[in-house]
This record gives sequence, C-alpha cells and structure tokens, in this order.
Amino acid sequence: MPRIKKTEEATKQIEKPSSGIARLSKQPQLVKGMKDVLPHDQLYWDHIRSIVAKIGDDYRFARIDTPIVEHLNLYTAGLGKQTDIVEKEMYSFTDQGGDTLALRPEFTAGIARAYIEHGMVSLPQPVKLYAFGPLFRHEKPQEGRLRQHTQWNCEVIGEGKPVIDGQLILLGYKLLTSLHIKPLVQVNSIGCRSCRPAYRESLVEYYRARRASLCEDCKRRLNKNVLRLLDCKVETCQGLIAKAPPIVDSLCEPCRDHFISVLECIDELEIPYQPNPHLVRGLDYYSRTVFEFYALMNTDESDTQPARMAALGGGGRYDDLIEMFGGQSTPAAGFGIGIERVIMKIKELERASGTKLIPRRVNPEIFVAQLGEQPKRRAMVLYEDLLREGFTVAAEFAKDSLKAQLELANKCNAAITIILGQKELLDGSIIIRNMEGGEQEVIDIKKLIPTLRRKLNGALGEQQKGG
Repeated sequence: MPRIKKTEEATKQIEKPSSGIARLSKQPQLVKGMKDVLPHDQLYWDHIRSIVAKIGDDYRFARIDTPIVEHLNLYTAGLGKQTDIVEKEMYSFTDQGGDTLALRPEFTAGIARAYIEHGMVSLPQPVKLYAFGPLFRHEKPQEGRLRQHTQWNCEVIGEGKPVIDGQLILLGYKLLTSLHIKPLVQVNSIGCRSCRPAYRESLVEYYRARRASLCEDCKRRLNKNVLRLLDCKVETCQGLIAKAPPIVDSLCEPCRDHFISVLECIDELEIPYQPNPHLVRGLDYYSRTVFEFYALMNTDESDTQPARMAALGGGGRYDDLIEMFGGQSTPAAGFGIGIERVIMKIKELERASGTKLIPRRVNPEIFVAQLGEQPKRRAMVLYEDLLREGFTVAAEFAKDSLKAQLELANKCNAAITIILGQKELLDGSIIIRNMEGGEQEVIDIKKLIPTLRRKLNGALGEQQKGG
C-alpha cells in the first residue's frame, strides 16, 4: 500500500541566496491527484453543503466529524486486507511515536469506531449521523477520480429493518435530484454470514473453470476473497462477471425477505432502480443490501441507461462491523456520495443545456464609493452601518479613482451607488446614484437609510410589475 515516507527531497529543493531569504529552486506545483477548489467553483460547493445540511435537519441526522488520521488496523480489519483500498490505495505511515497510522480512505469505519468509543449504544437507537469531508486514496488520477476527494456520508446505526435501507437510498436520491441530476439506483443483496458461504462455493467453482481468462489480481482474489472478483474493473473480467451465478439465487429466507422489502420500499417512493445481481461493492464489511447511484444519460423519461461514468456514490448494510470492532451485535447501514463527481456531472448538464443550475451569488444592493482619505475612512464606517441594517453591500476601498469604483459597481450589478467625497463629508451629505439610469441626487446623510429602503423597494416593485 502507498506509504508516506520522511524525505530530504523537500529540503534539497530549497536554496538560500545571498540575501538570506530561502527560496525554492523550482516553482511549487500541485501534488499529483490533488486539486485546488478555486473561488469560481465555491458556488457549487456552498450549494451542495446547504442541501446536505437541510437533508440532515429534515431527517434528523446529526453531523459527526472524525479525524483524518486513524490507526491503520481500523481499516485493515474493517475494510478487508484483500480489498483494493487496503492493498493498493491507502496512504499509511509510521509516526514519530511508532504508531502505524493511515489517512482516512472512507468514513464508515471511523464512524463505527466513534459509535463504540463514545458509548453511543446508550443513546436512543437508531443513531443517525452524517459526515462531509476529504478522503484519501492513492488511485490512478483521472477525470472524476482524485487522490484527495470529498464525500457526503449518511449512517444509521442500531436498526436492521429494511425501511432504513430504503430511506438511505431516498436521501442520496434527494441530493442528486435537488442538483438537477436524474439518478438511477442499482441495488442487490449479498446475503449474510449464513447464506454467503454457499454462494462463495458456487462462485469459486465458476471462476476456477475460467481461471486462465482472469487478470492477475483476480487470480489472487480467487484464493483469498472470491466476492472481490465481481468488483473487478478490468475489461476481460467484466465479461466473466456478466455470466457469473447471481447471489440472489443463494439467499436464505430472511435475506430474501429483507431484499424484497427494500425493493417494495423504493418502489413505493417511486425511485428509479435496476436490480444488479452482481453488484457487491468493494469493501468486506457489507452484508445484505448494497446499492450504487448513477446519473442517467439525459432527462428523457424513457431513458433508463446510466451514463458511461463511475458511480456517483453507493453504500449498503454492514450489520457485522460494530461487533467486528469489539462492540455488541448492532445492525447498521449507510452510503457515501462523491462530491467532485457530482459537481462534474452538474457542469456537464450545464454545458449541455446552456443553463446555470446552481444559484449565483446575490448581487449587492448598494456599492459604497469614496473620494479622498478622510471620506474613505468614513465610508468604511458607513459600510458597517449598512450591513447592520441588513443591506447587501459591496465596495473596494483600495481604489481611489471614482471611475474605477463605478466600473466595479456596474460589474457586480449593484442597484445603487452611494458616493462620499470631501465636500459631502463637510456638508453632512451624500450622493445617491441609480446605476440603471445614471440619475444622481444629493441628500442629507442622516436620511440615507430610509431613502435607500424607499428606493430599493420602489425598484423591486417596478421589477415585479415588469415580470
């Protein structure tokens, strides 16, 4: 697995010139697989965070933040030693104290640890939690797949009824539809400890007869964890997966009844879904229900084909994980949705439709302009006064030219600019300029607030009449 090592390379890249100021020998660059979220993209992130918080409030999920760094064995035990995350993708390291640690590759294991460690079993059950933050996996960087990516997770711990699975699917569906994405859910059951061994045997028999066609990873998985073969992304293995025996034929009666109830629940909620008899997800802790969210190719009602891209998210039930970590037997289920992939899909839809799907930043009602040092200081106080009165305001106090300030007022679509110069400061007056028509008037500065309210209300009334 990828490891973070101490290195002298960084110090070698630092030069100390005769001036005594240390400088890098070459321009710093972004780490491969990482990404800066620049200001123009923050609108997407802010909008998604607001929807996530509202869903949490609406369905009584409390936010939890777990550390980015955990003990390595939390993930090797919980996710499975033969999973790609543990074998190939996890960032692990030994710290100065000798502890073997890992950067968080997923949320569920850390949330399960927190549930046990903080005695949440004593709370009214089920405990409903959500998390939003960065995860780290050393994957091959490509579109929609970053080594640091952000995920929204929802977890319900302490209840095993199928209605919980259905509600979790609903929450992921609501986020995506709120963002104008048309989702399709693929869903399956992978059984439990009682019925899964028989399925493993039938799967081993199927794949051993076709061992020569397997990729090297799958040849190894065949002897260690045969279910992982159904999660292989190699093209030659994909054809074998399609013809592999489906697990639903091996389900015990309780697992079959549970799965049927989940499907009835999402049917009742009118959530589009497809049963996928070979869906297993990539982690060992799953049991019974597993599901993934895809975006449909377009918004046509007859469209039932997922877009040719990786899943936007997925999850399922993990009824054995809490007990595996030393807690009492506790049913649980959850899911995660990748935010970068969602934003990529939103931008794709915006390009296709020519329409902005995310609310833009609200234009300021008032721009505060000034001329001269004393008016500048007074205008800064006036800016604070306007904020306290509830106006949306903009200004650029570093600009001295009135022309430059008016250009900025036009650029940010302010309705009104107020102008304070040396003469106005001495007279106790201020200039109010209508930015649409260019008309100006001078008023007593003491009457500024009621005058602004009247003018802005009047402008709003004209807009409503025009609409």
